[in-house]
Amino acid sequence: MQDIRIAAMIFRSVAGDVCRNLDAMVHWIKISKNEGAHIICFPELNITGYSNLEEIKNAAEPVPGPITQDLSNLSKSQKIVILAGIVEKDEKDHIFSSHLIIKPDGFVGVYRKLHIAPPEQGIFTPGDTIPLFDARGVKFGIQLCYDAHFPELSTHMAIKGADVIFIPHASPRGTPEEKYRSWMRHLTARAFDNGLFVVACNQTGENEKGLCFPGIAVIIGPSGKVIKKNLSNRESLIVVNLKSKDLDSVREHRMRYFLPNRRPELYDLC
Repeated sequence: MQDIRIAAMIFRSVAGDVCRNLDAMVHWIKISKNEGAHIICFPELNITGYSNLEEIKNAAEPVPGPITQDLSNLSKSQKIVILAGIVEKDEKDHIFSSHLIIKPDGFVGVYRKLHIAPPEQGIFTPGDTIPLFDARGVKFGIQLCYDAHFPELSTHMAIKGADVIFIPHASPRGTPEEKYRSWMRHLTARAFDNGLFVVACNQTGENEKGLCFPGIAVIIGPSGKVIKKNLSNRESLIVVNLKSKDLDSVREHRMRYFLPNRRPELYDLC
């Protein structure tokens, strides 16, 4: 892994108001670029807004599509990798909670949420692949909100070589402090057990469809310790250098890096 500077965004999205959300993204992308970030990560479904109501399907579009093109132009002009969430519609009209990976060289990748939370079932179709992506010498995976509660997913990504897992959320209700305590029950374990960085961020504010999000963003190191946190419910970002030496200090330590000593032949995963 190469050292990399990343920005994690606490972002307010209005459900269904794509133009408003994109305009707000431009402002924060420019700020993160001015702060030296190489990658900016926005929350789940930040472009189209989050909703588990049937009408959110009206905001869906294919990938590639007009939104993808707008973000590609922005990524190229600002020379920054953009990770952002969209309601995606495929050629069979299946609807996905997807996260785009947009790089300045024109690359467009997509991650489709694999684990659909019970309130979302009937709206979103689960994805069926676990892609990893590369940017500036860093290999990373993406999980969306509910995905993070399934530890084998993080282990799979780690085995396949992920240095970082970005976990964008659209997790409503509660206070920032309550959300932080909830995240600390499982996100630190995903980092510690697998010896990698975890970057998590959430939507904030009213989505104008009956949900309110408490914000917060957290960056966790491969030792399972929080590197930086922002417990704000206001739009804001945190910018952090992820350093290869922090990864190496865990992975080169025989008692702190657990993956090489797994015994998968013992596990019944059915």
